[in-house]
Amino acid sequence: MSTHVFTSLRIYRLVRLLLLKRISFLKKLDAVVGPLCARLLATRSVGKQVDLASVRRVLFIRPGGIGDAVLLVPAINAFCAQYPLATVEILAEKRNAGVFELCPQVARVFCYDCWREWPRLFSRNYDLIIDTEQWYYLSAVIARLVRAPIRCGFATNSRQQLFTHTVAYSHRSYEVDSFISLLNNVSGEELIPPAAPYLHWHANVASSCAVLMRPIAGQAYAVLFAGASIPERRWSCVSFKKLAQLFNRQGVCVVVVGGREDAAIGAHIVADIDLLHGINLAGKTTLAETAAILAGAKLLVSGDSGVLHLAAGVGCPTVSLFGPGIEEKWAPRGDEHHVVNLGLPCSPCTRFGTTPKCYKHGQCIQDISVEMVWDQVKPLLVEDV
Repeated sequence: MSTHVFTSLRIYRLVRLLLLKRISFLKKLDAVVGPLCARLLATRSVGKQVDLASVRRVLFIRPGGIGDAVLLVPAINAFCAQYPLATVEILAEKRNAGVFELCPQVARVFCYDCWREWPRLFSRNYDLIIDTEQWYYLSAVIARLVRAPIRCGFATNSRQQLFTHTVAYSHRSYEVDSFISLLNNVSGEELIPPAAPYLHWHANVASSCAVLMRPIAGQAYAVLFAGASIPERRWSCVSFKKLAQLFNRQGVCVVVVGGREDAAIGAHIVADIDLLHGINLAGKTTLAETAAILAGAKLLVSGDSGVLHLAAGVGCPTVSLFGPGIEEKWAPRGDEHHVVNLGLPCSPCTRFGTTPKCYKHGQCIQDISVEMVWDQVKPLLVEDV
């Protein structure tokens, strides 16, 4: 590995460590203050079903990363299809707010980590609030404080005291179904999530993508995403590079996507590959551009990530690598989505977004061979011919 890549990896790990420490502090604060808020702000549970046809303004709360936000979109689309007179607004975070730009049904997005938006949020009245956070208290506290007669959320801990309607949460249910269950619980109806593609972007995105993809214009390509929210989910750069070479031997170009922190790794993956057969776009695309690039790809190879769910949302076939994460909950559904999972006794180990320190150095991901992944890729390449 080159000195440049090694240095970039060290910087990436340092940034990730600082972010993880900040997130860890916030989680600990939430664990201490959250239960106290739940007791002080406890509300009387209603539980009875509501006629959502009379609802005119709805707030969906979705903190967290890109993946959770993408998986909420089918529930929003199903709700809007059933109740077209309702206006949908979102309370998200800066890091995942861009997802809702790909959902035309959303009228407005607030970010709860942008304090300047709080006065406008708390001055509004809603008929219904759906809090889709699975565990932490802050979103439930906000749901309780914003004016709305009906508030629904997951009954995972004492946060359930802040809602009028609650739903049990299962780690074995696909997350799209979990989000849909929140709406079904309130209305008593069975909303049906739409099939992919369910993400959409403005027409000008196509022209900007054409410029980015010019080096391989007109050629078949696969997308690789080598990033991960935590090191335990990261497949090795060397393995991704070998996989890229296998694609090239089959006449398939490679496009690497990701954030700025993935740029050096992306450069290493396509290094020594002819420019006509591999391009690194990590750190060079917007979320909408990444979605459009995925929509035109033969397939995506990725770990358990937001990009994986983005691909599924635009109808792109996927091969995903699972280890710490729960496959039943997070892996895309359908014959066009293949999963590589060693199924070690210690995995999955992630619960409510928290992965414990791995004493096996991420063996569940690192021991996945290139051959295992390629065996899952080949059928998708044949099917796409």
